[in-house]
Amino acid sequence: MSDNAFMPGFRSLDRELHEYSLPVEGSIPAWLSGTLLRNGPGKFEGGDARLRHWFDGLAMIRKYEFADGEVEYSNRFLRSEAYADAMAGQPTGQFATDRSGVGKLLGWLKRLGPPEPTDNANVHVARLDGEYVAQTEVPRWVRFNDGLDDSGPFAFEDDLDMDMITAHLVADPDGGHVGHGLSFGRSHEYLFFEIPDGSRRREEIASIPTDSPAYIHSVGVSASRLVLVETPLRINILRALSPFTEGFFELLDWEDDADTRFVVIDRESGETVLDQTVDPFFTFHTINAYDDGEETVLDLVAFDDATIVDALSLETLATDGFDAAPPGRFVRFRLGPDGVSRRRLYDGGLELPTVRADRQTKQHRYVYAQATDREGANGLVKVDTERETATEFWQRDLYVEEPWMVPRPDGDAADDGVVLAPALDVDTERSVLLVLDAATLDELARAPVPHHNPFGFHGRFFPQ
Repeated sequence: MSDNAFMPGFRSLDRELHEYSLPVEGSIPAWLSGTLLRNGPGKFEGGDARLRHWFDGLAMIRKYEFADGEVEYSNRFLRSEAYADAMAGQPTGQFATDRSGVGKLLGWLKRLGPPEPTDNANVHVARLDGEYVAQTEVPRWVRFNDGLDDSGPFAFEDDLDMDMITAHLVADPDGGHVGHGLSFGRSHEYLFFEIPDGSRRREEIASIPTDSPAYIHSVGVSASRLVLVETPLRINILRALSPFTEGFFELLDWEDDADTRFVVIDRESGETVLDQTVDPFFTFHTINAYDDGEETVLDLVAFDDATIVDALSLETLATDGFDAAPPGRFVRFRLGPDGVSRRRLYDGGLELPTVRADRQTKQHRYVYAQATDREGANGLVKVDTERETATEFWQRDLYVEEPWMVPRPDGDAADDGVVLAPALDVDTERSVLLVLDAATLDELARAPVPHHNPFGFHGRFFPQ
């Protein structure tokens, strides 16, 4: 099989299904009851134009609903303005795909300024104030219902003004969600905020001024602290003012002479308790953070630099496959009054990491992630952070996406439950949903989907 046999994962899907009963090979535990919602790209063209980057694909929600050992599947595109524009052959305003040149300049003049940011909410999902919300990294989120029908934009009921906002809200097991954003102006600011349960109001926790804002995809949140990880991948604000750039992608610069900076903030007071730099690295995803006395423990996936961002362009993937994508490394940082220490906890490559939902902001033992840096497949890995050991699941020609651990009700052990993970079988060019034993990663069941799903990004399990 060719080195880029995974390319069906970057091929558009037009088919939509509603409450389709999937065949089950094996046995899904009868106690598993609830909904796995996944978000990610479903289409990579607008008219005759191929989009430029994986991050540009049009948002499609996938739903897997579990009850009594059975699973129903639905998938549907968000009928956003970005979707309508792409269907009309004008796929603009995305991460790396936009108009440029004189045509874009005329559009700016007609609107007396830049157009609104995209509502192509293809990154993540959350449940806020009783509604499902599809999220992206600008403040144009989209509501949808149980049937995956759009319900219009999700509007916050506050006056916080942010130009970028995280799609990685941290659902605190003790209540509410914590997020961050970025505001551009004469003085740029990183903002941290909390959304109380049953609310659409963001309450500011802290703001951090910056002269050179970085692209920050996620942050660390412990029970009492927040961690900003500012890497050398910076946003060139002056270039953003030019109509001759195409997409946010072209605003990003890796500053070779910059370090990576940690800023630790007290959640209650909003005061900075640590501000320190370390040797440069890049990260998309923090895994989890927790308090250990005066220290904050932060797990994340680290890359040597930002090569991974370029490597995920559709042209590079089609030409070089995943060979151009460097592996991410599981690194644990301890941030405290005596400085910053670093330790690698897994020798392989990984990405799209998760911990069980009730361990977010608290000390965790197990991390589940997509395992990378092997040829012909990727897999799943379970890392035991106490023993510093790992268990892996692999099947050749199977490309596995982000895993989600669902604990068994009344289970005693921290890994008593199942892991749910979508995967693409490139041999049959069909997707499957894997159900694995969370302790051993033994396969309990798989449910084949009647079509391929393009590779997605993130999701959550919502118990019944």
